[in-house]
Amino acid sequence: MSRIKVALALSLFLCVTIVPIVLCIIVHERLKCPQGTYRKGAVAADSETCSEIGRDILQQGGSAVDAAIAALLCTSVINPQSSGIGGGAIFTVMDSSGIVKIINSRETVPANVTSDLLNSTKPCNERIGSKWIGVPGEIRGFETAHNLYGKLPWATLFKPTIKLAREGIKIPDVLGSSIPNTDELFSDNKGNLLKTGDTVKFEKLADTLEMIANNGADSFYTGKIAEDLVQDVQQAGGILTLQDLAMYKVNVTDAWTVPLGEYQMYIPPPPAGGAVLSLVLNILKGSSPESFEEKTHFYHLYAEAFKFANRLKKYIRDPKFVSEDVSITQYSFASKIRAKIKTNITLIDYNIPLNTTDSQTDDDPSRSPVSGGTTHVSVLAEDGSAVSVTSSINRVFGSKIYSSQTGVILNNQLADFCGRVNISPGEQPPSSFSPSVLKSKSKTLVIGASGASFITTAMASTLINHLWFKKSLKEAIDDPVIFVDPEDKVIFEPKWDKVKHLEYFYGQNPHFTYFLLWLYPECLLLKNQRPSIS
Repeated sequence: MSRIKVALALSLFLCVTIVPIVLCIIVHERLKCPQGTYRKGAVAADSETCSEIGRDILQQGGSAVDAAIAALLCTSVINPQSSGIGGGAIFTVMDSSGIVKIINSRETVPANVTSDLLNSTKPCNERIGSKWIGVPGEIRGFETAHNLYGKLPWATLFKPTIKLAREGIKIPDVLGSSIPNTDELFSDNKGNLLKTGDTVKFEKLADTLEMIANNGADSFYTGKIAEDLVQDVQQAGGILTLQDLAMYKVNVTDAWTVPLGEYQMYIPPPPAGGAVLSLVLNILKGSSPESFEEKTHFYHLYAEAFKFANRLKKYIRDPKFVSEDVSITQYSFASKIRAKIKTNITLIDYNIPLNTTDSQTDDDPSRSPVSGGTTHVSVLAEDGSAVSVTSSINRVFGSKIYSSQTGVILNNQLADFCGRVNISPGEQPPSSFSPSVLKSKSKTLVIGASGASFITTAMASTLINHLWFKKSLKEAIDDPVIFVDPEDKVIFEPKWDKVKHLEYFYGQNPHFTYFLLWLYPECLLLKNQRPSIS
């Protein structure tokens, strides 16, 4: 099978609590934070450069949101194949008082979407090009988050990335491995593709970022940038209009809350993937396997839980167009599913009918392929505030449409409707985005991931390892992961102790299917990327 990138942003603890007496005890006894936890604050992006830029913003007196925005802007240059201002993001933000809000700035369907768009016979992973571009929401999301929670001037957040874009960067390994997917942006004057270690500049993007820094987000949505962007997209055959950009709105909502042991887990509501993550964790809640047989039964339960979750993904819809159903996050719902899971059969044996009011095509969106155009940033600040934000352009380099006048790479988020019969203007596509904040009386944990359909399994594995199996944060993240892909294949990361467990699986389950997951070496480094701390 093809190699798949899964970059899991580090989850972080803030060991200075907001309870004064606990803080005094920590200071008095000079306790050290456990490995993977930090006393004052931390920023984890998918590169050291961007983590450090976020850290510097914190040290300048910036808020957690300021640091997250600066780190994401940086990522648009360091890893432009993963995210950028031509895409969208979802923020889960906890302020210093513990109140949590969701800022959803994912892309939306343009007004002029054609009724036959989803009739494409192309596989989901081949749906690239101008007609799959959604209305970008990233910059409006940054603006909204900064207006609500920012401390430093707006322009300050852009300065480090503008400098990087103008002076150029050495192409890192991950970007270098993706360059064969595009040529306009990464070719030298002779037309030769650049490679890892070469220097690349993003001068047009630097100009665009400078205009946004100086003139605000409106310059992207109603000004010269908007005009140039729309012109480039329409020349490429796209349907994006100036009105689409001008009418774009960010959704600010309360987080959904799920009890998880001593923690309250705050997740984004649909069409994000937090509900699916909470369902799986609720199915597995209370499991504490010790013996070999108990552990093997647990892994079976784990795999089957995700298979059920895969079936439910197609019901995750934009709440502006369907009524919200919070039952999926409730423990009683998860308990019913858990009762259906038996140790000696797999989902294929259940033959469970699924009813829906919206007919689906055979190309089930819950079985969409893994995409690599996503990144995540986790931030904890000294005042106890926290940000978990996931940003994406969907596929690697998104739609592969590059706006030469603005330097912006456009998303292909409409491909995430793959399998749907129809979509509506203004609708947001479903996603696996699960930027989460967990809060107990004394600790805060911030977690998120990239990796499309693998986001949920990566996050669930880390949370289970840390919260239930009592592994350190580093151990929980480093531990090999069992993934369950949209095709219900069970996929093991290398080094997972699987031989005996697989023998047991095969003995119990005639339909059990597994594959080995081989990651790019550089992505393994990303998974273990150390955060920048202060």
